[in-house]
This record gives sequence, structure tokens and C-alpha cells, in this order.
Amino acid sequence: MKVLVTGAGGFIGGHLVADFLADGHQVLTADIKPIGEWHQVHPKADNWDWFDLSGEAECLLACSGQDQVFNLAADMGGMGFIETHKAECMLSVLISTNMLVAARERGCYGYFYSSSACVYAADKQRDPAVTALRESDAYPAMPEDGYGWEKLFSERMCRHFWDDYGFETRVARFHNVYGPKGTYSGGREKAPAAICRKVIEAVQSGALEIDIWGDGEQTRSFMYIDDCVDGIRRIMTSNVRDPINLGSSELVSINELVDVVEEIAGVTLNRKYNLTAPQGVRGRNSDNTMIVDRLGWAPSTPLRKGMEATYTSILGEMLADE
Repeated sequence: MKVLVTGAGGFIGGHLVADFLADGHQVLTADIKPIGEWHQVHPKADNWDWFDLSGEAECLLACSGQDQVFNLAADMGGMGFIETHKAECMLSVLISTNMLVAARERGCYGYFYSSSACVYAADKQRDPAVTALRESDAYPAMPEDGYGWEKLFSERMCRHFWDDYGFETRVARFHNVYGPKGTYSGGREKAPAAICRKVIEAVQSGALEIDIWGDGEQTRSFMYIDDCVDGIRRIMTSNVRDPINLGSSELVSINELVDVVEEIAGVTLNRKYNLTAPQGVRGRNSDNTMIVDRLGWAPSTPLRKGMEATYTSILGEMLADE
């Protein structure tokens, strides 16, 4: 099979490409970043860097001759990024639109779109003891401003390409993906990687204190990268045309996440709470009823196991940079 993975220089894209290559598929990768900034570079793939997929001509070129398209390309990051770069996040609609049009026009027989739990209505996420979010909870629409609106709009485009043209699309709503070989500094990192980095810095400096955004009582579920890649491929080969949650249902507070990383590092840190920092919604968890019913599967890697692998990876990278 010939597979196009966009956003391949990113965290999830790099792992997905590795999985396709391991199965013997021909993989074309594309990302706007120079290849020296990619999280993973796979020599067996046909790697296109500096490639801006916001243009129609570029998308048509990339989709030519491909069997399936996995569109993970977007301008995004953790909460600190998406709350302060709303316009930039929404401009990803150019990629989403042109990639969908190009995949259909070039005769690809499958298109995967990576959406986000940020599409869910904010009114349903105001309590840390949140009721797990079902796919139907995205409506009436009130998603995360900027990033969430772009994702929700692009989901609807995928739906109507099936309704109007019979073009096969699949949409997964990712819930906080983490793991090795991801961003852990610079402003785009997400909570698991950021907390690993902060704990390592606290140990290395001897300060033994950590800055936590918010009061630490906000809750989330975090999905390990191996489960994410497995889920993407299962969804793509399924008959599920509606958006579907792809996330862990193991709900933890940020304070509990810090507890896990402290235990891995063998330290106890003084916690300083920054109540003015971006915090996002108070609670968010994935209801996995639909994915279990339709696929007979759900993400299952325990948080403790995934965080240990993530911490070890980030520690190795930080030591190598010294």
C-alpha cells in the first residue's frame, strides 16, 4: 500500500510512519518543518520537508499515486500554545480543506483526519469530576476557541464528503497523546512531557520545586503513543464513518500526574501553583463506549507504565544535550 502521512515531522506522525514502514508499506511523508527539526526521520520513507500543505497545488502533488492519506498536519501544541495562538491554529483549515479535496480528486480510497477532544462543548467540562465525554457531546457546539473550532469544522467537511461524494473518511478525536520522542520544551509541549522536564530540571538544579499551571486539580486522561497508533490503524480499517474518541479513560488530576512522575524520579518536590497560567477546561475524559462497541478495543496502557517510558526518554535527551 502507498501511504501519505502529513505532519510526519511531528510526534504522532513520526511514530505512525515507523509503524507503516515496519509493515512493509511505501510511505511518503510531508511536513513544513526542515527535516532537522523532525521528531523522527525514517530513511526508508520518501521524506518531503519544507513542504507547505496549506496550498492546493502542493496537496494535489502529495496525494498523487497514494492509496491512503493520513492527515495529521496542523499548527498546534499544548494548552499554553493554543490559548495564545488562536488565529494560527484556525489557519490549519487551509491544510484540512485542501488535503481533503486533493485526496478525493487524486482517487485515494481512504482519508484519515486527526481531530481533537478540544471539539467538545466547554459547558460539559467545568468540573474536575467530569462525566466522560461521549461523541455526541460535541453538540450543541461550543468547542475550544480557535483550535477546537477548526477541528470541528474539518470533521464536518469529512462527513459531507462521504454524504455528497461517497468518499471514505475516518475521524478520530485524540485525547492528550504522550510518549517518547515528543516535544518537551519550547512552549508547544503538553502536560505529561512538561511535567517530566520540570521534575528532571528540579532534580538537576537541586532546587527541588516545581511550577504547576493552575491549582493542579484540573483533570485529564492521557493516551500513550502506542495505543494512539494502534487505534488510528484500527479506525482506518473499520466501518466507523462518524467521529470517534481515541483516548484513555484513566482520569487523573494534574497533581496526581505530578505524583506519578515524582515516584518515577524518586523525589518529592515543593509545588508552586501558577493560577494565572493557561489551564484549559477543568475536566476532560474519554467515554470509550463507542470504540469498544464498534472495534472491540480501547487504549489500555496504564499511565504509570507510559509515563515511565516517557520520563526515561526525556531524561536521556536532556542529558545528551548537556
